[in-house]
Amino acid sequence: MQTPTSLTDPGAASRRCDTTGLSVCLTAQRFIKLNAVSAVVFLLLGGIAAILLALTRWQAVHLLPVDWFYRILTFHGLNMLIFWILLFEIAVLYFACTVPLNAKLFSRKIAWVSFGMMLVGAIMVDYIILMGKADVLMTSYLPLLAHPLFYLGIILVAVGTLIGVFNYFATLYIAKRDNTYEGSVPLVTFGATAAAIIAVITLLHGAIVMIPTFTFSMGWTPEPDPMWYRIIWWGLGHQSQQVNVCAMVAIWYLVAYLTTGAKPVNETVCRTAFLLYILFINIASAHHLLVDPGVSAGWKIWNTSYAMYLAVLASMIHGFTVPASVEIAMREKGHIKGLFGWVTSAPWRNPAFSGVTLSLLIFGFIGGITGVTLGTQQINIIAHNTLRITGHFHATVVGGTTLAFMALTYYVIPLIFRRDFICRGLARVQPWMFGGGILLVSIGMSFAGSMGVPRRSWDIESAGIYGPAAHLMLGIMGIGAILAVLGLLLFVLLCVGTLLFGEKTNGRPMADWGVAQQQGNVQETSLAHDHWAMKGTVVLTLVFLVCFAVYYFANWKALADVWPVR
Repeated sequence: MQTPTSLTDPGAASRRCDTTGLSVCLTAQRFIKLNAVSAVVFLLLGGIAAILLALTRWQAVHLLPVDWFYRILTFHGLNMLIFWILLFEIAVLYFACTVPLNAKLFSRKIAWVSFGMMLVGAIMVDYIILMGKADVLMTSYLPLLAHPLFYLGIILVAVGTLIGVFNYFATLYIAKRDNTYEGSVPLVTFGATAAAIIAVITLLHGAIVMIPTFTFSMGWTPEPDPMWYRIIWWGLGHQSQQVNVCAMVAIWYLVAYLTTGAKPVNETVCRTAFLLYILFINIASAHHLLVDPGVSAGWKIWNTSYAMYLAVLASMIHGFTVPASVEIAMREKGHIKGLFGWVTSAPWRNPAFSGVTLSLLIFGFIGGITGVTLGTQQINIIAHNTLRITGHFHATVVGGTTLAFMALTYYVIPLIFRRDFICRGLARVQPWMFGGGILLVSIGMSFAGSMGVPRRSWDIESAGIYGPAAHLMLGIMGIGAILAVLGLLLFVLLCVGTLLFGEKTNGRPMADWGVAQQQGNVQETSLAHDHWAMKGTVVLTLVFLVCFAVYYFANWKALADVWPVR
């Protein structure tokens, strides 16, 4: 391997990881730490806002007054969907372009500019929201108008993220130029690259929509057309969540390898699925515009009834190959008893493994099934402005992405911060607490929305049209939120406690969380002699397809009840 001559200054020095043996760029390590820690702080702020909102939507509690409800709703959306996730994703990008490639981060100065802009912008936005000068929700639709610093802060976060993405691509170029790795980039880096490409497209949409809105708020330019704003904004608002999907899937593969030794069944197919994300995932934004008169019916039908399913195909490929790779790895280690012996023998005491497994299940069975259904134009018309939409994206962004990021942290802290986790028993409980809570939140929201409960509404009591079942579902949502926020607080306490009091691992490998162990004679238990090889994953896939068919056609039955044929 050649050492990148352009990056041999002391600031670009590296160390050898005591656990993996991989080279870790110290500059990248510093910014992985800064971005990850800042991300967790914003996660905590968004989580506090989440419990306040849930206890307000739960009509039996109805905690916040109306003005603070919309203020905290804006605060929650920005912190959870933008600040927490984008900061953590930059940390993931810096890892993916350096450690697996034995490379050095392109520029320390650029990394400082990126981090500084994102942090200052996020703090600026939060301050303006809490001062009551931006009660416009995360979508901030015109003609609602916030304080200019609200838009400027979002612009700073977006530009800072774009600069971080540039640092990522520049590092990839340097690594390729200096031959720091052989062959193709690892799958985790390939997935991160797909996320970075989508991020560029997303942030360009953000610039197109936010800059003229900022200049309008300053009184420098005329008001942008509200319909134009809504259409372009969703190129930012929804596509930013597709960046999450790519990063999340890359983490699935990485954690599956770290915990079970699983390698993708077919890397070419997996990489093709990431390419489908790049080409078609932006089309998923259309499902937010299916009730909008600003685009034609033909455009809506093409995007959501045809092209969007190519992106759905990508998710289904990953949803099959990740468990299939785990099944193969477990059976090759000798866990061949019956159809699901590999499942029962999996390293469930490892919070990274359990967290990623729950992430995949919640994202696929709840988020994926509801998302595809809500992308159908006729169903979307009656569901879009209800809590069903909120239930869907809490399953995808929180149950999927956030839980996957949490799971990865159980390796990030020992490997990057070089400290063993404290209270390991509580750490093993945390993914189940958080994942179970989010599952209840999503189910409660989805069923309440199916009964017509609107999203973003402070009060439904005055309408007098919702029966006990709707209130029961809101109660389930509230109980789930309490459980999820307790899981979030436990996660934050474990991370902070580990950084302050965790035993240092300098000079020795990290304490093992528990990985899949070999059982029996490998030659005797090879896949060639395993009657059940990969059949367990096939059965799980068939269960998923049955659940999807039942849910999808149940929605059409409900639609027929709303619009009976006469």
